Amino acid sequence: MLDGLSLDQLRIFQAAVDEGSFSAAARKLRRTQSAVSETMANLEAQLGVVLFDRSARYPRLTTEGAVLLADARAIVAGVNGLKARAKGIAGGLEPELTAVIDVFFPITAFAKVAREFRESFSATPLRLYVEALGATVQPVMDGRASFGLVGSLPTLPAGLTAERITSVDFVMVAAADHPLAAHRGLIPKVVLAEHVQLVLTDRSDLSAGREFGVMSPSTWRLGDLFAKHAFLLSGLGWGGMPLHIVRQDIDEGRLVILSIEDIPEGGLSLPMSAVYRTSDPPGPAGRWMIERLRRCPNQVFSQEAVDVVESV
Repeated sequence: MLDGLSLDQLRIFQAAVDEGSFSAAARKLRRTQSAVSETMANLEAQLGVVLFDRSARYPRLTTEGAVLLADARAIVAGVNGLKARAKGIAGGLEPELTAVIDVFFPITAFAKVAREFRESFSATPLRLYVEALGATVQPVMDGRASFGLVGSLPTLPAGLTAERITSVDFVMVAAADHPLAAHRGLIPKVVLAEHVQLVLTDRSDLSAGREFGVMSPSTWRLGDLFAKHAFLLSGLGWGGMPLHIVRQDIDEGRLVILSIEDIPEGGLSLPMSAVYRTSDPPGPAGRWMIERLRRCPNQVFSQEAVDVVESV
């Protein structure tokens, strides 16, 4: 009997509860009251459960009916979602948007964009990875991600298209009690070489055999940016960090910006680009996301700049 349940029965069940009576449900659904009453009686017979107490003027949900109503609502919502997603796919909309963002990009800024994405593409779930260096590009190359927001890998493999999005300020820092913090004037590279440099390592093989920004022969390599942050605060070495991550530490005296020869005063400006396979560009949802990210401030370097995203 349960195999004979229909979506129409569940929708009528839901309408009868929402409208408060069989007659009101009939008016909303443009059915006769007798058709609604008969449908509910058949549903109860199939389920083997009394859904409504009919002893009063208006039918009232039984305890069992209230439990099954939640299941009915979930089924109806699931089918509606299936129909919306199928309609979107038929029109070229991605069934799911998978993106990879560079760990250097402010996650708060991305979260604000993701919130707007949810409102604009409610039927398209988002799958997000946060990576660094080649690991931001590898999922794109493998076809596991529609696009990547890349900044920490300076050179890209062939077959990819890059669109400039924004930039992130990047500074060299050390703990306030680190020997380099007490150095006056520009720090020569020969002096840097005397101290351990904390370096973000690549989870992929795309940068194998190449070094980016390594200035000391003595390095500790960390696979997580926030582990690197903790090591810097502990005085275990010096290294580069996005300014928006360490700004508060600098303002409160825990970290010090290092002035290093051949590095501009105030640090570097790290370009961030949306990268995708040239042969398989993002669909409507991915393109919307890229265009929205492009409206981030030209330089995302502080919490104030991140907050601007809301009003741009």
